Amino acid sequence: MAAAAGGGADGQLKVLGAWPSPFANRVRVALHLKGLEYENVEEDLTNKSELLLASNPVHKKVPVLLHGGRPVPESLLILEYLDDAFPAAGPTLLPADPYHRAVARFWAAYVDGKLHGVMVAALTGATEEERAAATADTFAALETLEGAFAECSGGKGFFAGDAPGYLDVAFGAFIGWLRAWDRITGVTLLDAGRIPLLAAWAERFAALDAAKGVIPEPEHIAEFAKVLQARAAAGASN
Repeated sequence: MAAAAGGGADGQLKVLGAWPSPFANRVRVALHLKGLEYENVEEDLTNKSELLLASNPVHKKVPVLLHGGRPVPESLLILEYLDDAFPAAGPTLLPADPYHRAVARFWAAYVDGKLHGVMVAALTGATEEERAAATADTFAALETLEGAFAECSGGKGFFAGDAPGYLDVAFGAFIGWLRAWDRITGVTLLDAGRIPLLAAWAERFAALDAAKGVIPEPEHIAEFAKVLQARAAAGASN
């Protein structure tokens, strides 16, 4: 799903991203769900383009959405922007009810602030003890999200109910990493015996047409993770 090269004044959409990034991939899934055409631009994060640096001069990170040449950085902000900028493109990601909107935002922030942080620590911790402690924290965060799913879904298939919404997209983009974890570390995170609701939800989300071709295959993530681990080890030894 890609438009002609652009991002100029005619309102074209362009995503500056990187295939392993769950933050970039959540933007792409959202665009697919809303039926919006865009150009996907893969960034080399070891040699960032001038366009990326100019578009996100504060954080210098992916993703950035360019809409008519105007940059919108930060993935969760981009999801909200898509709802606001394209109200006729459905489905709307955030719920209409103010309380449910606040709950969805809370748990999306938890995914980014807690789950992502402990997963990075479990992968790149300097010692085996640090990695083990972070792995335990990762399981605890997933169990917390299991409870959130039970509460938010109302017994339906997605956090948002019958169809995926803001929180599903925000968290669903991590499924590639969650699935690859046993290949990277030998530990299974999406354990149906431990978090059955999330394990079933992950299968359901990954099967969506909007997610196919966006969520990376586990073997590709595992290969990329080895590179990250090697960089972290080299940095720790210097």
